Amino acid sequence: MDKNLLDSLMEEKRALFEGISDQIWGFAEPAFHETKSMELQKRTLVEEGFEITEYVADIPTAFKASYGSGRPVIAFLGEYDALPLLSQKADMLKREELNPGGYGHGCGHHLLGTGSVQAVIAVKKYMEKTGLGGTIIYYGCPAEEGEAGKAFMVKGHAFDGCDICLTWHPYAFHVCSMSSLANARVKYRFKGISSHAATSPHLGRSALDAVELMNVGCNYLREHMLPECRIHYAVTNTGGDAPNVVQSEAEVVYAIRAPQNADTLSLFNRVNKVAQGAALMTETEVEISLHSAYADLIQNKTLNEIVYKNMHVFSQIPYTEEDLEYAQQYKNLADKREIEQLKAMAAQFLGEKADAALSEPVVRLMIPPVNLKQGSNDVGDVSQCIPTACFSAACYAMGTAPHTWQAVAQGKSPLAHKGMFFASQVLAATAVNLLEDPDLIVKAKADFDTVMKGKEYVSLIPDGLKPAVLRENQSK
Repeated sequence: MDKNLLDSLMEEKRALFEGISDQIWGFAEPAFHETKSMELQKRTLVEEGFEITEYVADIPTAFKASYGSGRPVIAFLGEYDALPLLSQKADMLKREELNPGGYGHGCGHHLLGTGSVQAVIAVKKYMEKTGLGGTIIYYGCPAEEGEAGKAFMVKGHAFDGCDICLTWHPYAFHVCSMSSLANARVKYRFKGISSHAATSPHLGRSALDAVELMNVGCNYLREHMLPECRIHYAVTNTGGDAPNVVQSEAEVVYAIRAPQNADTLSLFNRVNKVAQGAALMTETEVEISLHSAYADLIQNKTLNEIVYKNMHVFSQIPYTEEDLEYAQQYKNLADKREIEQLKAMAAQFLGEKADAALSEPVVRLMIPPVNLKQGSNDVGDVSQCIPTACFSAACYAMGTAPHTWQAVAQGKSPLAHKGMFFASQVLAATAVNLLEDPDLIVKAKADFDTVMKGKEYVSLIPDGLKPAVLRENQSK
């Protein structure tokens, strides 16, 4: 790899991409409705000579941008959806909404997608200047948050023909390989009988009672499931706000997580039995509908090693004193338990080096390949079909938790921009390594076959179930 050439290509339009990420931060669009964000990325890629395919897997805000021909085919995955109720003004040290009740980029997808676009454009220019062959594709992937956009794209054969997929995620520290829990998001709708709660309560059958009993039952279930499993719920319909009416309908949405797909399916079936028991106790009916699902993310040894090497190559991020002072203010806001948890994890892999690194407001350490199960991510479905690398890059101050207003507030800072640029460098260099040495792709595929031996990827999403946006369109 000609590092000097790649460095110059990356630096060429650095300010442009910082501006693009800031614009997408401002759009803050919800899952499957990221129209402005998608159009901005598409326009940028068209201007750079990429061929655009729209409506990938029939999803309005999914697209791909291709350059080159033949094998290998290297895919870059990007995202651009925001989170509900996380609107926040930039650079503020207190909660202050930009758009009351609006969305905000609390998971850094404005950086994630933009960094991947910057990388794929740099690789295209590198290919042109060096005569390097192969195909590179950027996938604009909508609706990661709660809607499993990539899982539906996998079911729609969007990634067929790709040899390798590369992606990353903004975080508060660098990890060269991420993993994740499998996840099923399920709606439980209870239907009962309405009646006057004072004059004829005996005639009513409360759907809200059923929801409450289900939640109690699941709380008892927690003792008897794998320690790594997680169950969370939100009551999305209480049946009204009149206490003197027995609620005839109510709904609760569950996120059911487990280390692997098979574990999630098993736990999903147990939670269903709790729901059915609640319906039996209250003489109500329950309708169970799986809304979306994510597979667990499979790591790849060869790709992890390449990413780890490149993270070290580009590790000298030029933070200024102003950057560090800015980060320190947000580190001071962090939950100390979050920091202690990070310290314990880092110490496990880095020993004494961890303490010195974690005393800084910006994490500079590189955590080597580890099996960290952190949340859920629809990259998991891609990784169970194609060798995939997914790493994290520090874009926030030490201790900043994702899905918080503090993450949104830092999303346009030089700290975030520098983390995005670092991630873009690592993505681009990894792609160039793979294009220049196809034997690495052969090794990555062999690693994939070893890990998946005896396993078969089966999406938890039932055949025929369409993404939420297409269900919405059908019902209109």
